[in-house]
Amino acid sequence: MEWHSTDAQSLAIIDREIGEHIFSPAEYEIVRRVIYETADFEYKSLIRFSERALQAGAAALAARTTIVVDVPMVQVGITPRIQNTFANPVYCSMETLTRPQKYKTQAAWGIQTLARRYPEGIFAIGQAQTALTALVELIEAEEIRPALVIGTPSGFVGADVAKERLNDSLTPHIRIDGRKGSAVVAAAIVNGLVDLAWQAYGQEAKLLL
Repeated sequence: MEWHSTDAQSLAIIDREIGEHIFSPAEYEIVRRVIYETADFEYKSLIRFSERALQAGAAALAARTTIVVDVPMVQVGITPRIQNTFANPVYCSMETLTRPQKYKTQAAWGIQTLARRYPEGIFAIGQAQTALTALVELIEAEEIRPALVIGTPSGFVGADVAKERLNDSLTPHIRIDGRKGSAVVAAAIVNGLVDLAWQAYGQEAKLLL
């Protein structure tokens, strides 16, 4: 990411105010991106990384694994950086043509359709709790094995349960515990991960372009 002076000043403020933490350097880079985008320091205590989530996600990005998102806001938020780095395909569940489904939302049905099409993809669920639940159900049924799941939907009914089920699935993931979260948070996590992966794999990726 190309930082401007005001961005650097904001990050310096975050570094001063965040205090002591137990995150690895790579994890901390993701956390500060989320705080930078939301101006909410509570995310320091809400963000969770499964074991080797960042390593798995970075390797999948470098392999140009397909990225599936739940809403256009996440797609719009990550596409410029993706296009300027690994050029992974990005698909959105809300824009996926599906047959009508009475008992599922468009986001959930779209995620289910795309997950079966790209069972080892990277999934970024930023807003639709129903989409995260549908994705977790497929993981639990062993129909798909995602490279990484980013789960950050907010909600008062079911969102925290879906995130806990994601944690129990043992799938590599990054999630926001509790009720908080948003598409902005999901995009910040993806963009931070893309930058980290580009630092690690960028030179090799350039040779393959």
